[in-house]
Amino acid sequence: MKGYIEERAIEVAKFIIGSNATVRETAKKFGISKSTVHKDVTERLEKINPKLALEARKVLEINKAERHLRGGMATREKYLSMASKKKSKKQG
Repeated sequence: MKGYIEERAIEVAKFIIGSNATVRETAKKFGISKSTVHKDVTERLEKINPKLALEARKVLEINKAERHLRGGMATREKYLSMASKKKSKKQG
């Protein structure tokens, strides 16, 4: 494995652990795909630093377990926003 890939895998894991980031947030931050983030954490990092890999995986598991809640909240916010815009149009 090339050195920069190993460094990226470590930086990705540190970012996930430090900010409780999701795979999507991490991918956006590092300019890589979600599948690359996942592969860095689950496969590559396991060979480089198993302890760090385990910590990062724990954060990702928590995020995965909570994602249905975040999705529901995002949908709720969307419709609340739409309702308030309609209300302000009627008043104006």
